[in-house]
Amino acid sequence: MGHWICCLCSRVADSLMLLLVLALSCNPSTAVTPSPSAPHIKASYSFGRTFLGLDKCNACIGTSICKKFFKEEIRFDTWLSSHLKLPPSYLLSYSGNYTDDAKSWRLVDITRLTSKYQHDRADKHICTSLLKTKTCSLERALRRTRRFQKWLRAKRLTPDLVQGLSSPMLRCPSQRLLDRIVRRYAEVPDAGSIYMDHLTDRDKLRLLYTLSVNSHPILLQIFPDVEGWPFPRYLGSCGRLVVSASTRPLRDFYDAAPEVAADLALQLLAVLRSMGTNDLNYFFFFTHVDAGTFGVFSNGHLFIRDASALGIIDREEGSQLPDDQQEYKDVFSCLTVDCQSALVSCNSIREKHSLVMVCQELLPKLLKGKFQQPVQEKIDSFLQHCADSLDDDQGVGEVVAKLAELLKPLRSCDSRFAYRYPDCKYSDKY
Repeated sequence: MGHWICCLCSRVADSLMLLLVLALSCNPSTAVTPSPSAPHIKASYSFGRTFLGLDKCNACIGTSICKKFFKEEIRFDTWLSSHLKLPPSYLLSYSGNYTDDAKSWRLVDITRLTSKYQHDRADKHICTSLLKTKTCSLERALRRTRRFQKWLRAKRLTPDLVQGLSSPMLRCPSQRLLDRIVRRYAEVPDAGSIYMDHLTDRDKLRLLYTLSVNSHPILLQIFPDVEGWPFPRYLGSCGRLVVSASTRPLRDFYDAAPEVAADLALQLLAVLRSMGTNDLNYFFFFTHVDAGTFGVFSNGHLFIRDASALGIIDREEGSQLPDDQQEYKDVFSCLTVDCQSALVSCNSIREKHSLVMVCQELLPKLLKGKFQQPVQEKIDSFLQHCADSLDDDQGVGEVVAKLAELLKPLRSCDSRFAYRYPDCKYSDKY
């Protein structure tokens, strides 16, 4: 019967399209079998090794998260468009999306340790200073250096192996801090050992390169957020790109409502206080702060967004590298800074230095013109006193304590501050 109907339709239909539709309905096997001439084509994301910096490995950060990029489990925001184009390679940071199950996605930051221009200039400097050529194998050139040869022979990371590196974190190194770096270095399988036996030659070069360019990802690894440290979560690296939890820089909140500004200012002061006093007896200090140094999570929690300018002094062991040895310079000392720049002496770093910088650079922009008089006048007076108190450690501490007491009643308790809501309803702390 079905065959007869199809034949009848073929005689009376005027449209070729109608004939095709009816013929398919008459033949069920044709309807459920896909045509071999029209396969499903999946959108393709094309990565260049140059964009990721993989072509420069092992003069790179690591490869722990490369699979996520190539499996499309990390996507740049521009990939959400129909063109699927990678963003420009000259940018310093990118907003991205990350998934573990291909269903739920969360925002992440994808950043470079320094600008592509600075990377390219450093690469050229390596070749011209070590091999006297414009281009070269970066790995081969760096492997020939005296410093890296000492790294290859070393069983333990010691202060003399990092002397002269420009990172503020290594300005005043202790053995305890260096052991923590080796034990918690996340770009290798976890060995939990202070000895470098579990690091291959490749791993040692990547660690040395990262410490030479920017210690930010190392700080995220050795002081993780899950232990209460005020840093974003480190998710991994690929080539010269680092992936961490998503943030909004503090500059985005300069126009925030008064109660939000008061809350962020109090958090900022609390972070600086914890950096000076913590259970591990490390003293953290900033060599520089700006509007991108601190960031805010989506739940309103403030943290250190950029740790590249963060130094550490070990209060238990002290610096085990004399100041005169800090002046040692080689190619690793000059990858991101001018080799002629003078290093700050460990003995010249003051406890309240970071507080003074924040009072000078950040808090005035966050709190300016936000409150009614006479409260605003008192806030401005405290900030001015704090900014002018570089040589008065006790004085700046007292001023900051008074500022905090003035700000506490100015913040509110509602769902905008998810990091402390609804706890603030039932606690005198807030």
